[in-house]
Amino acid sequence: MTTARERYNKLSSNRYQFLDTAVECSKLTLPYLISREDESQNHRVLVTPWQSVGSKAVVTLAAKLMLALLPPQTTFFKLQVKEDKLGENVTPEIKSELDLSFSKMERTIMESIAASNDRVVVHQALKHLIVGGNALIFMGKEGLKHYPLNRYVVNRDGNGEVLEIITKESVSKELLNMKNFEPQPNRVQDEGSEHTDEVDIYTHVKLDNGRWRWHQECLGKVMDGTKGTAPKNASPWLVLRFNTCDGEDYGRGRVEEFLGDFRSLEALSQALVEGSAAAAKVVFLVSPSSTTKPQTLAQAGNGAIIQGRQEDVTVVTTGGKTADFATAANLAQQLERRIGEAFLQLNIRQSERTTAEEVRLTQLELEQQLGGLFSLLTVEFLVPYLNRVMLVLQRNGQLPKIPKEFVSPTIVAGVNALGRGQDRESLTTFITTIAQTLGPEALMKYIDSTEAIKRLAAAQGIDYLGLVKREEQVQQEMQQQQQMAQQQSLVDQAGQLASAPMMDPSKQPQEQQQQQPPQDA
Repeated sequence: MTTARERYNKLSSNRYQFLDTAVECSKLTLPYLISREDESQNHRVLVTPWQSVGSKAVVTLAAKLMLALLPPQTTFFKLQVKEDKLGENVTPEIKSELDLSFSKMERTIMESIAASNDRVVVHQALKHLIVGGNALIFMGKEGLKHYPLNRYVVNRDGNGEVLEIITKESVSKELLNMKNFEPQPNRVQDEGSEHTDEVDIYTHVKLDNGRWRWHQECLGKVMDGTKGTAPKNASPWLVLRFNTCDGEDYGRGRVEEFLGDFRSLEALSQALVEGSAAAAKVVFLVSPSSTTKPQTLAQAGNGAIIQGRQEDVTVVTTGGKTADFATAANLAQQLERRIGEAFLQLNIRQSERTTAEEVRLTQLELEQQLGGLFSLLTVEFLVPYLNRVMLVLQRNGQLPKIPKEFVSPTIVAGVNALGRGQDRESLTTFITTIAQTLGPEALMKYIDSTEAIKRLAAAQGIDYLGLVKREEQVQQEMQQQQQMAQQQSLVDQAGQLASAPMMDPSKQPQEQQQQQPPQDA
């Protein structure tokens, strides 16, 4: 039987070229990010690049991707009933109640994500994707855990679907009962020795009959209590790629696409720094036949008076190298500009708060620059991540069981968010055009204001339940206002009658006075 370690070593041969490229890309951007597998993490000597353009580019792009995929102020998904499952008997009132329940579930899920360290781990994984093109995330009970490329191998089929994952970790022997892990006979053991304080643990994950099954091995033996299973669509193991190539098990990062520019910029930056340092060095030349002694000149203090001739002493200058420096500096600026455009560094709004419009514009900018990256991350990250979070909450009793045949979670981040933003702009333009062309009267006559408000809220990603009044509530309030207006009118009329002056007979018309009978003398 093949052990996890043997299988890991076999699959590592397909990873060498990708790991070598990832290490080189890391050295030019973030040296601490990716290292070779044989390098000790405790004794690594990090060489700082001669420029910081690469570091700034990676951090900026990772932050924008994080903002687009997991917006901090809104949900990245919506729970809704499938249209073909609604039927004719579902009234708007029932649908509103379902939407209200889904809204509460969405808030529960987002609160669970906010209370965890998921965003920190996802941001770290995004930096690995940009630099190395690959990342592995494990969603356990205690939160997310990230594995760099030098700590795992993966096997895919011809369609790019993951079939097998093996991770490698170094764990202290004090945390394990080493008496239960005696080395197997006739087998070379390099996973740990008596002279080291750590031992290697391999986690073998494999797709078997439509379910994911995994276990951990140490020194060729399966560890007790480490076996687990999960449905295919709710795997806790997320294998992410930045760019995909047909037939390759691993992805390629954004830095690799511009590796030539990074190499050239690194060489030019080193030449400019070293050349500038050499040019800034002050060296005096003394003629060999002069009467001025170099020792006297060197020991002379500021303002000292010594014997000598001025023409005997000269200063070493760079001479014609100034033009070379200018050429190198111009080329370096061009490279910085190209890298800045590729990593979206040019359009950064200086603000303390992030608005929904900025999120949409960032998503649009990312989609225009990075093509189908959102589609890939939606399929390989957002959908499995959401399914796993919902499954864990259901097992813990924090979320009711949702029937998948009737309810489907829909991703509204990334490309889908762009569509929602376009719907909002189209709706706003339509309403504005009607008001400007036909007037406010036509707008009130032909446009349902309640429905327009609901559509605007949906396009903005705002939960309008409990915010927008129902039609029955609006009609009831209008009737109450009419009744109050009538009552107020009656009160005003009664007040006018009560305040009217009494009729004075002396002021009556003369005709009426003549009709009165004469009084007796």
